[in-house]
Amino acid sequence: MLTLKDVMTDTTEKMDNTLKMLKDQFAGLRTGKASPALVDGVQVAYYGTPTRLRDLANISTPEPRLIVITPFDPTALPEIEKAILAANLGVTPRNDGRVVRVPIPELNEERRKEIVKVARRQAEEARVAVRNVRRDANEAIKALQKDAKITEDERDRGLDDVQKATDAHIAKVDTELKNKEAEVMAV
Repeated sequence: MLTLKDVMTDTTEKMDNTLKMLKDQFAGLRTGKASPALVDGVQVAYYGTPTRLRDLANISTPEPRLIVITPFDPTALPEIEKAILAANLGVTPRNDGRVVRVPIPELNEERRKEIVKVARRQAEEARVAVRNVRRDANEAIKALQKDAKITEDERDRGLDDVQKATDAHIAKVDTELKNKEAEVMAV
């Protein structure tokens, strides 16, 4: 049997997951410095099976503007190189026979603005997801009250708590966006 506490726990958990997903998306956005997250999720056709790059190789950043990918299986080097090019990350990998080096070029002003637009779109999608969680929680709380499992006062308190959680998570999304914008626009 669902209780008000269950609804609140589920709601905050879903909102936290949305925030975590946004952080993961932001980590994949290219800034002026090298980050393993940039190539982490690239799918490589490894023996005909799409496989995440991080499952096929060690990814490191020995220098601020260089990502080095050392595959566990050296025969996968050409496929890794093709996958990075196909991912359209704005970088060109170099294969030296043992590792793939991905130099990160300096971003120009136009590219920085494009990345900020992408970040804003992702943040808006996260806000919408948080609001959808709020809507579902509100419906669940109203259903509990309708089924006489909670009182009207408990319903009102629950709706207030859901709104407070929503406001807090949207504020966190805005903070993450502001930080990412500052990171991208820093020269």
